[in-house]
Amino acid sequence: MPQLPEQRLPVELFLDLDRGGPVPLYYQISSRLEQAIRDQTLPAGARLENEVALAARLGLSRPTIRRAIQDLVDQGLLVRRRGIGTQVVHGKVTRNVELTSLFEDLERSGQKPETTVLSIEQVGADAEVAEALGVAVDSPVLHISRLRSADGVPLALLDNVLPEAFIDLDHDDLEKHGLYQLLRARGVTMRVAKQRIGARAASNAEAELLDLPGHAPVLTMSRTAFDNSGVAIEFGQHCYRPDRYSFEVTLVDR
Repeated sequence: MPQLPEQRLPVELFLDLDRGGPVPLYYQISSRLEQAIRDQTLPAGARLENEVALAARLGLSRPTIRRAIQDLVDQGLLVRRRGIGTQVVHGKVTRNVELTSLFEDLERSGQKPETTVLSIEQVGADAEVAEALGVAVDSPVLHISRLRSADGVPLALLDNVLPEAFIDLDHDDLEKHGLYQLLRARGVTMRVAKQRIGARAASNAEAELLDLPGHAPVLTMSRTAFDNSGVAIEFGQHCYRPDRYSFEVTLVDR
């Protein structure tokens, strides 16, 4: 995410606060900040002034300001970043459960996907991978681990294994493009996938990479994708920050 200068909030946003009414002050402030973010009065990347300064300017307590800001952090509209402060981000990513990649979903939602390849190596398939990809145990496969961010904010850890035909996938290409984009460029047609969604506590390494507290909850997804001839193309195990990401499913009564 671009790092913009610290932005003082327009005091006009808060002129009509009802300080004696039934609606809590933190909620009134949170609602006004949310509107300012959604109408881009506060653009993506803007850094808010610190809580002490904002509380002093508005004549409010710091706990009130802190709770208002935390509400927007929980919604995925603001993020607290070490050494930077509180920054505006695009809204939480809501992903339809369909055969698309996270890279493509982020691009469609107007966000800038960024990828860091953490590791890429040829390994022998273990029993789980062999079963998922329909290959023999110890067969050569490509193991890729990536960190995916949106507008500079860590969003997901992506762990994928691909069969031997794709061992020559390039590190630089994986940082510039989505995995499914690269596979389609090779003539692969994704047709169907088996997918499981869950949740668990993050490991210490995952929490550090995703900028989460230790053992914070993460969303998980396990997917095996097949091409139009029924051959398994990739086996993925991913985890996502739940404050920045959700899955959406449409159910139809048959």
